[in-house]
Amino acid sequence: MNTVLITGGTRGIGAAIAHAFENAGANLLLTGTDPEQIKTLNAEAPETRRYIAADFKDHASTQSLVEEINSMDRLDVCINNAGINIIKSVYEASADDFQRVTDVNYRAPYLICQAAAKKMRENKYGRVVNIASIWSVVTKPGRSMYASAKTGLVGMTRALATDLAPDGILVNCVSPGFTLTDLTRESLSQKEIDEIGKQIPCKRMAEPSEIAKVVAFLASPENTYLTGQNIVVDGGFSHV
Repeated sequence: MNTVLITGGTRGIGAAIAHAFENAGANLLLTGTDPEQIKTLNAEAPETRRYIAADFKDHASTQSLVEEINSMDRLDVCINNAGINIIKSVYEASADDFQRVTDVNYRAPYLICQAAAKKMRENKYGRVVNIASIWSVVTKPGRSMYASAKTGLVGMTRALATDLAPDGILVNCVSPGFTLTDLTRESLSQKEIDEIGKQIPCKRMAEPSEIAKVVAFLASPENTYLTGQNIVVDGGFSHV
């Protein structure tokens, strides 16, 4: 039974990924930022699923997760899914804004990958999937910080794949396009969702489960050779 770590696993794409692995019989360690929600989730969770609070804007919180990984008996799969986006023009963005975006989207994934790789090397097997974004390959105004961090995550993935392949550890990126998460539904009207869908060759946003299926393959034993890649799952949007 695989042991799987998923950051940002309490909602959206992260929760869909967790559901896919749970259906495959994995033991799950999931992170979220709300300590009260974590308590509630743990009270309701089966033995095969555990939640811990982790806010990667806080370096001490990131280090706590690293120490948690170090203490694990084994780790087979690591999914770096947690992320934040602050949309501001380069004229308005502050150094603190940049720090927060890079801490969550770039610094934490590197340190988590580092700890995960050391644990995976013990068994000469591991799968790492970093969740980047469509904004790692295309961009829009106001996304200079987020696009920089996610593009860096793609570069990190390629470099780690080269370093870790000799130890049986495959590292890939998945870059989702517009995805119909609960947050998307709360943030946009149905009219806005439909208008975005018209811009996508598939004529709709992705369902979180569709992103999860790609991640599940990359992180499974069925993937024996694919590494160092950025798989863009956007319904063709980036090619229009």
